Amino acid sequence: MSDLHLEGPAKQLLGEERQGEAYAPLVSEVIAPGTKRFYMESYGCAMNFSDSEVVASILTEKGFRATKQYLEADLILINTCAIRDNAEQRVRKRLNELGFVKKSKPDALIGVMGCMAERLKSKLLEEERLVDIVVGPDAYRELPNLVATADTGQKAVNVLLSREETYADISPVRLDSNGVSAFVSITRGCDNMCTFCVVPFTRGRERSRDPQSILNEVNDLVSRGFREVTLLGQNVDSYLWYGGGPKKDFDKEPEEVQANAIGFAQLMAMVAEVSPLLRVRFSTSNPRDMTEEVVQTMAKYPNICNYIHLPVQSGNSRVLEKMNRGHNVEQYKHWITRIREIMPDVALSTDMIVGFCSETEEEFEDSLRLMEWAQFDYAFMYFYNERPATPAAKKFEDDVPFEDKKRRLAKMIELQRGLCEVSNQKDLGKVFEVLVEGPSKRSDEQLCGRNSQNKMLVFPKVEGVKPGDYVQVKVTACTSGTLLGVIV
Repeated sequence: MSDLHLEGPAKQLLGEERQGEAYAPLVSEVIAPGTKRFYMESYGCAMNFSDSEVVASILTEKGFRATKQYLEADLILINTCAIRDNAEQRVRKRLNELGFVKKSKPDALIGVMGCMAERLKSKLLEEERLVDIVVGPDAYRELPNLVATADTGQKAVNVLLSREETYADISPVRLDSNGVSAFVSITRGCDNMCTFCVVPFTRGRERSRDPQSILNEVNDLVSRGFREVTLLGQNVDSYLWYGGGPKKDFDKEPEEVQANAIGFAQLMAMVAEVSPLLRVRFSTSNPRDMTEEVVQTMAKYPNICNYIHLPVQSGNSRVLEKMNRGHNVEQYKHWITRIREIMPDVALSTDMIVGFCSETEEEFEDSLRLMEWAQFDYAFMYFYNERPATPAAKKFEDDVPFEDKKRRLAKMIELQRGLCEVSNQKDLGKVFEVLVEGPSKRSDEQLCGRNSQNKMLVFPKVEGVKPGDYVQVKVTACTSGTLLGVIV
C-alpha cells in the first residue's frame, strides 16, 4: 500500500476543507475547431494527481487541448489506483458510467492509466470492452502514439516499467490548480517490499530524479506565484542522487562519487533556499529510512513546514515484521520522541492498518495504545484488503473475519477522532501564520488555508487578502478536523 494514498475505504481525519473530490477535471480552454480534446479524472494518491499533470503536458505538447466536459472529449482518460479493491471497483463503475459517450460519439477513445492499468494490463481490454487504451505509470510518453494506434480501431497497450526516472524533463501542466500549492515528484517507484503493498509491482523499482530538474521546476512555480510545494515520493527519505544508476549500485561507486551524493536532507535544503516565501512540505516518510539529518534540516529552515507524516501501520512488532516494514515499535517510538525533541511544535500523522493477516485482538489493542501514546494530530486508517500478487497474498491467509476488521476500524476511528479534538483544543487562542489557499467550501464569505502544522484554518474574508498571501490568524474555535479563527 502506498503511504501516499488519499482515497478509498480509508477513514481520514484531516478537516472538512481538505476533503477533495475523487477526481480532478482539467480547466477548460478556448480551443480551435478540429483540435482534439482530452478529459481526465484522477483517483487515488497524490502521486497519481502529479502524474496526471505530466500527462496533460505530454498531450498539450502534441496539440491536444483539455476540456472540462467529457461529452465533448475525443479522449477520456481515467488515472487509476490499485491500492485496494474498493478503488478498483470505483474505476470500473466510472467506466460503465462513461460508456454512454461511445453511443453518442463512437470515435471517442477511453483510456485507463496508472497502477490499475499496470496491474491488470490486457485484462482491462477484455473485461471492460469500453477501454481502448491501457497505459502504465512509466509509459505516458507513448500516449500520443497509443492514441494514434487506437484511432485505427486497434486496442493499444503499453505497461512497460522503467529503471530510469521517466519524466524529469517534463514541465507539468497544473490541473485544477489554486495557483498556490503544487506537487513536485522527486522519486518514482519503491524498493521496500512491504508484504501488503502492490506499489513495487505497479510502479517498479525506486529511482530518484535529478535535483537540478527538481530545482528548475520549483523555480518556475515560484516565478508563477506559487507559494507552496509538496515534494512527493513513495518514500522521500530514501531519495539519493549521484548521477549513476539504481540505488543498489551506489556502494560500487568511487568514494568521491559517494561523498558528493545528494540525499533527501540536502535536496530539501536546496528547495527551501529557492525563496523564503516558499513553503516546503513532503510526503511520505518511512521509519526505516528516516534520518536525524532530515529532522535537523526541517528545524533549521523556517519555511520547511513543521509536519511529518510517518506511517507505522501497526502498533505490534510481530505484525510489523510480518508486514516487512523494516522497523519495530520501539524504533518507531524513538523517532517520534526524537522528532518532538528537535521540533516541539511539530504535527505528526500516521497510517494504520487493522486486521492484517493473523492479527489478534490484543495486537490490535497494541495499535490503539501506540496511538494514545503518540497523540497523533491526524491519521489515515484502513482495514486490511488483500491485493493479488503481493507477498502477503501469496504467503499468508487473510484470516481476520471481515466483521472484526470493521469493528476494529470503527473503534480506531473513534479513538483518533478524540485525539484530533484534543490536538485542536490545544490550539485555541494561538496565532498561526496561514497561507491563504482560497475561499472556504462552505461559504464565499470565508477564506481557508493551512498553517505550518498542516492544519486547516477557516476565517472571515478581509478586504485585500487574496490566495497566496500569508496572514496571521488567531484560533477562536475548532471542530475535530478544522480550526476556526480571525485574521489579526
